[in-house]
Amino acid sequence: MAKILTITLNPALDLTVRLAQLEPGDVNRSQALLTHAAGKGINVAQVLADLGHKVTVSGFLGEDNQQAFNALFTRRGFADAFIRVPGETRSNIKLAEDDGRVTDINGPGPHVNDLAQQALLDKLDQIAASHDAVVVAGSLPRGISAQWLRELVLRLKKLGLKVILDTSGEALKEGLSAGPWLVKPNAEELREALGRPVDSVESQVAAATHLQTLGISHVVISHGADGVSWFSRGAQTLHAQPPKVRVASTVGAGDSLLAGMVHGLISNHSPEQTLRTATAIAAMAVTQIGFGISDALQLTTLENGVDVRALTQE
Repeated sequence: MAKILTITLNPALDLTVRLAQLEPGDVNRSQALLTHAAGKGINVAQVLADLGHKVTVSGFLGEDNQQAFNALFTRRGFADAFIRVPGETRSNIKLAEDDGRVTDINGPGPHVNDLAQQALLDKLDQIAASHDAVVVAGSLPRGISAQWLRELVLRLKKLGLKVILDTSGEALKEGLSAGPWLVKPNAEELREALGRPVDSVESQVAAATHLQTLGISHVVISHGADGVSWFSRGAQTLHAQPPKVRVASTVGAGDSLLAGMVHGLISNHSPEQTLRTATAIAAMAVTQIGFGISDALQLTTLENGVDVRALTQE
């Protein structure tokens, strides 16, 4: 299997509160409270590890509350290349209702100064080239600009790496201009980054064609319960529709999809199998709270329920 680096610039402690139904402005009683060391790149790393890959995790971690992350890295066997910074890693509160609706309250993250930024770049210069691919995922902490992220993508590309980018807002806009190997926005994130509508197949084809001129080989557009479309340079455009499942939480579904795409591409699976497996992994993710592939038999069943077909403009 491959050796993959994930970079999470703004990780989080996810505090998931399970409750029957949120009643704003009233007293709510929870069914459970779960805490996970998380962040998009870390979530991706957990799925990749379950798929058999060797994973290095990096980014910035607050010094004051790193225990849960250290424990996760040890338990999962991740190589730890995080840079510790003063303060606390942010906490994100997830209010997960029985009908699958999740309300997010996300913290801002610590401030990352110039010394810490340079320390991360130096670390990546030392270790990145020994990996087969790098996933840069998530939001930016305070002190990190979208332009800095663009330069990070360019730096990683110069090291010969396949760069996978999953972010949003100004960070996505700048990151796209650096021409990563694969991007995975949802339709709203892509619309915001490009400043054009992407609500039809025709507009998505046009957007993907534009991105491919920037050097992006794979454009994966997620549509939640409506599936995922994959525009690959020089190959047939595919769409996958997931099976219907009972939703526990949508947190981590996109990260799971991304991990599945990276797994299939790095493993040289067929395009159809790559998209089928990735979509099934995302469908499994919404049935649970937490990250990773918990049941191989369930995954096989979900794969059999994924409909993969050529995407047409009719």
